[in-house]
Amino acid sequence: MKEIDDLTIPDLRFAQDHEWAKLEDGGVRVGISDYAQDQLGDVVYVELPQVGETFEQGAVFGAVESVKAVSELYMPVGGRILAVNEKLEKAPELVNADPYGDGWMIVVEPADLRQLDALMNSAQYLAVLKG
Repeated sequence: MKEIDDLTIPDLRFAQDHEWAKLEDGGVRVGISDYAQDQLGDVVYVELPQVGETFEQGAVFGAVESVKAVSELYMPVGGRILAVNEKLEKAPELVNADPYGDGWMIVVEPADLRQLDALMNSAQYLAVLKG
């Protein structure tokens, strides 16, 4: 397994399905972890929802297609989609190159901020990855 550096980003929360969530200005930015993108391999397509759509926590909101597989994306917190990363339409490889930066996927207006508390912090996520 590749070196896991998620501990360097302490303000991220992680879902069991490897999505990350970061509270920013009342919205929650979402993407997939460095570990997840590494396991997928080269990302060739990202399917994202429309702005304004609403999803429950744990619901499928999109998919990532790589040279190895297609993986569904799950909402780490429920809410309404405020923004999608349109750069991924033409440059899906940003998910591989910068999963916690330019490779973000959506911004959600959370229905309940307490759902963030149910997600793992970086140390807990690292412990899950190490088994």
